[in-house]
Amino acid sequence: MTRLLTPQICTMTELREPQKVLDRANGKPVAILKNSALVGYLVPAEAVGEGAHRPATLEEVMESMARRRAVNQPVLDYLKDK
Repeated sequence: MTRLLTPQICTMTELREPQKVLDRANGKPVAILKNSALVGYLVPAEAVGEGAHRPATLEEVMESMARRRAVNQPVLDYLKDK
């Protein structure tokens, strides 16, 4: 079963009237389902804040890579032999 990243959901049929779906979501992302399977997400403009995104610094990237190394290294070792 796929884990939904938002409690707001709608069906493909409900997307015939997207404004109603967006109004009901109150500015939050909406998971779109087709036959009970996740198809995608509809993200209203107000859910993506202005200026909320910024490029990561080199230090942040290196720190993230160091945290993930234990998980990623076995995969890299496996792929080395292929």
